[in-house]
Amino acid sequence: MTKDTARKSPLSKRGIRTRQALVDAARVIFERDGYLDARLSDITAEAKCATGTFYTYFLDKSEIFAAVMEATKNEMLHPGMEHVDGVEDPAAIIESSNRAYLERYRSNAKLMQLLEQVSSIDPQVRELRRARGWVFVERNARGIKDLQDRGLADPDVDPVMASRVLSGMVSRLAFATFVLKDGGDFEQLVYTASRLWCNALRIEHQLTMPQAVEKSDG
Repeated sequence: MTKDTARKSPLSKRGIRTRQALVDAARVIFERDGYLDARLSDITAEAKCATGTFYTYFLDKSEIFAAVMEATKNEMLHPGMEHVDGVEDPAAIIESSNRAYLERYRSNAKLMQLLEQVSSIDPQVRELRRARGWVFVERNARGIKDLQDRGLADPDVDPVMASRVLSGMVSRLAFATFVLKDGGDFEQLVYTASRLWCNALRIEHQLTMPQAVEKSDG
């Protein structure tokens, strides 16, 4: 963080509310108009504040887009593999984490599409996408390492590399399903992604295929 950016961080309750109003407004405008066509004047109008107020908290459009994506990252990171209330079974935790991620990806699909699009043309947003992805990789790698230390997962795979592969699988699945509209039953997506996670890490599980998609023996 630069000194200039740090200076713009709000200290008062009113400043915090104003900054949040700008972030909320920016999300509305980005989802409505796209990143390239979004105008700062429209963001401030949506936030019901003066255009000059924007520069009290943000340097440019790229910075407020990063703030919007930071908010969605925090939402999608919780809960994580490290802890799900009242659950000890690793497979159940993996399933719960995948379900939460896919649900939140679905609700943020427009922003996820923008992130993919803009990262191909804007170096700052591309770095934002890369750094954002590593937050998920590192979070999941810690969960995998914990399972390995407890003798519950394959000890012969590198936890970071395993996390890169498995996290990438679920991320691309979410993109194809909710952005590209490839379709697929949601419960089947959760089940399949979770079973593949468990199989890849050699985690014992009792995951059950959703009733609606079970195959008949006949």
